Order: sequence, then structure tokens, then C-alpha cells
Amino acid sequence: MIIALIIIIVIVALLAIWVAASYNGFVKLRNKTEEAFSAMDVSLKKRYDLIPNFVETVKGYAAHESATLEKVIVARNMAVTSRTPEETIKNDNILSDTLKSLFALSENYPDLKANQNFLDLQNQLSRIEEEIAGSRRFYNGVVNKYNTKTEMFPGNLVAGVFGFHRKPLYEVNEAAEREQVTVKF
Repeated sequence: MIIALIIIIVIVALLAIWVAASYNGFVKLRNKTEEAFSAMDVSLKKRYDLIPNFVETVKGYAAHESATLEKVIVARNMAVTSRTPEETIKNDNILSDTLKSLFALSENYPDLKANQNFLDLQNQLSRIEEEIAGSRRFYNGVVNKYNTKTEMFPGNLVAGVFGFHRKPLYEVNEAAEREQVTVKF
């Protein structure tokens, strides 16, 4: 009788240790995904702050291209006001698409491409885009670990009990990314 009681106590203790360790693993991964998203958000903020200067520089040379410039500003404003990671991902993809059209537009204006302010802003945007790409890769790597742990047995049992749910991956708009930007001279 005492041996059976000891065995039951050991099993319950091991189960409690496993649940606690699994829960702590989820908390650690959840916090890491939030940190990764926050790091990406910093780079996105730099981009959002730089875009109005870029658009103003282009405006001086390409005044009759106002529709393209307005789309960039509207997309930027949507991205800045995003509230959730899902909304941020969606609006950032829209902004990336409109920035591509702005870069393509600049190809039509040789004077603009030779302007030092434009070149400086374009270089800054390029560096920020590289930062954002690296941040997206890091975020997606952490989210992938988190989502895998959330879905795999027996972790999915702990995830379900404690309310840990899948997080969105940062995916680009497939159709827009595969579309070639048209440059006309």
C-alpha cells in the first residue's frame, strides 16, 4: 500500500514538473516572439519616418505622378496605424508594394536619380529594408518554434489548457512579390 502511494506521488510530482517546464517553455517562446516583433517594429518605424522625406524629394521632380505618391503616403499611414501583428503584416506588405512602384517611377527621371538628397534617402531606405528583412527572418524563426511547440503532442495539451495559440508568420504577398516592376523610359 505504501509503495503504491509512493509511486502515485512520484508520478504526480513528475507530471507537475513536466507541466511547469512546458508552461515555462511556452512563456519563454511567447516573449521571444514578442521581442522579435518589437525589433522588427523598430525598423518599420524608421522606414515610416523616412518615407515622407523620400516622397517630398520625388514630388519636386515628378509632380504629375501624384497618384503614385499618394498611394505611398496612404499605405504608409495605414501601416503606421496598424494595431495587431496580423494588421501590421498585411499593411506592411501593401506599403512594400507601393514603395516598389515609387522606386520604379524614379527610373523615369534621370535628374532625380542624380539628386544627392534622393540618393541619400534611397540608400537609407535600402539599409532599412535589409534590417527589416533580417528582422522578418528572425521573427519567423522564433514564431515557427513557438507554433511547432503549440501544435505538437504533448505540448499541445499544455498549450490548450493555458491558452497559447499560433502566432502569424510574416509572409509576403505572393502575387505582388512575383510580379515584375515595369520601368518605362
